[in-house]
Amino acid sequence: MAKSQMSSKAAGRIQSATAKANGGKVSKGSFSSRAQKAAAKGSK
Repeated sequence: MAKSQMSSKAAGRIQSATAKANGGKVSKGSFSSRAQKAAAKGSK
């Protein structure tokens, strides 16, 4: 089974939703920050 990669567009949507739910804040270890990191790694 192949691993799917996180796109930067998808990571952005996740981070946006997290920020809206938390008054504009995204904590360092949150899923959305990990998604952004995965998207950055996948784009290289």
